[in-house]
Amino acid sequence: MPANDICSSETFLVAIVDDDEAVREALSDLLQVLEVPSRTFDRAEAFMAEFEPGRFDCLITDVSMPGRSGLELQEKLRELGSSMPVIFITADASPATQARALSGGAYACLTKPVNDDVLFQLLQKALNHARRSRRGDTPSDD
Repeated sequence: MPANDICSSETFLVAIVDDDEAVREALSDLLQVLEVPSRTFDRAEAFMAEFEPGRFDCLITDVSMPGRSGLELQEKLRELGSSMPVIFITADASPATQARALSGGAYACLTKPVNDDVLFQLLQKALNHARRSRRGDTPSDD
């Protein structure tokens, strides 16, 4: 995994929202290896308390959590006008859950345990999307 391919000279911030502390730590550690700063949250409400448009460049979240689900979080962000890429990581492999996530605009819906290389590739695409959005470029299919 070439770390510098993601960031180049730009600084990104990825939000990780998962109620499982071990998952949050593992994802945070992976992003640290990739030299991508992250901020972790144990539930959607904690993330929303710190959410400001443009503060985070990508959201990695679980689907099922106490309180607001990851799917509800994605819906709320879209209502607020956020185009931030969302990557779901979930133990729920049901086609209905994946379809709902993707139809809501998610970049991907991955089943736990996640392959680090697959997550890396998706994160790279998501952050490229964020880079284009910062510059005001027209988004393209990744």
